[in-house]
Amino acid sequence: MDHLRPRLIFIASSLLVTLFGGTLGFMLIEHYAPFDAFYFTLTTITTVGYGEIFGLSRAGRIFNSFLIFFGVISLLLAVGGMTQTVIELELNQFFGKRRVKTMIDKLKDHYIVCGFGRVGRGAAAELSRAGVPFVIVDRDEDKVERAIRVGMLAVLADSNRDETLMDVGILRAQGLIATLSTDADNLFLLLSAKGLNSSLRVCARIAEETSEQKFRRAGADFVFAPYDITGNRMAQALLKPHVFQFIDFTTKSMGLDVGIEQVRVAPGSEFASRTLEQMQLRRELGVIVLAIRKADGRMLFNPPADAEIDGGDFLVVMGEPASLRKLEHMLAEINA
Repeated sequence: MDHLRPRLIFIASSLLVTLFGGTLGFMLIEHYAPFDAFYFTLTTITTVGYGEIFGLSRAGRIFNSFLIFFGVISLLLAVGGMTQTVIELELNQFFGKRRVKTMIDKLKDHYIVCGFGRVGRGAAAELSRAGVPFVIVDRDEDKVERAIRVGMLAVLADSNRDETLMDVGILRAQGLIATLSTDADNLFLLLSAKGLNSSLRVCARIAEETSEQKFRRAGADFVFAPYDITGNRMAQALLKPHVFQFIDFTTKSMGLDVGIEQVRVAPGSEFASRTLEQMQLRRELGVIVLAIRKADGRMLFNPPADAEIDGGDFLVVMGEPASLRKLEHMLAEINA
């Protein structure tokens, strides 16, 4: 709708020019007082037709004839332009909502980001970088427009309403990120989301550390206190700068094409029941296995070479994105 602003400026300018020109003309030709000249111009171009306030001379009637012609045309164009603008806005809003609904209806195994503040924007940026489907929900129109401008799928709604969560496909969603403004809102959202989809993974932001246990009891899978985490990282940056730098470049884009991912071993994969030594991941792909998350929930850090991989395990690995994608495809293949 970039063309609306020039159109509105043109409409307002044409009306102002007509009113100013008519007022000035009657003041110069008929020597009307400024208000009388403005009033006569206004009644003329709006075709109200109260009649002449004062008698017009021949020159005044000639001028008024041109004013009627151009003034009425300007007013009709202004009314037409405003009507067209209103219709376009209504149609764009209608079709925009339909397009968004169609896109949301196609989502599956997606993520829902509730709240597009500072934390929500960071979460959405990471989801976008990972290339996974997600939708943003916020009741602030400016924030929703900001998300749409950067190419994200966003809806203007109250995420604490069950109808909203159903509309954004919570039954088909894989996870939800709760970053609303208060702990009470996030807790209410958590209860609503888990009530609609008990298998949904929920990550919640809290402002008060004392709220963490309440969120855990309510079913939150992950709970984050941003201020506490930030303070922790600031202290680590001073106390352990090299460790901090290592963690930072593996979790952010800092010029090094390296990332950390979790890769699932398919139950029927040919690599199931093999050891890390047999797989030779570091030599073949340049990938380092940092940990193995076993199917029963145990986490093996820095696993030895004779550690055996089973179907259903997750490998926490570090390497170049292309190598990580190749590993993911290898482990997902089913042995016929």
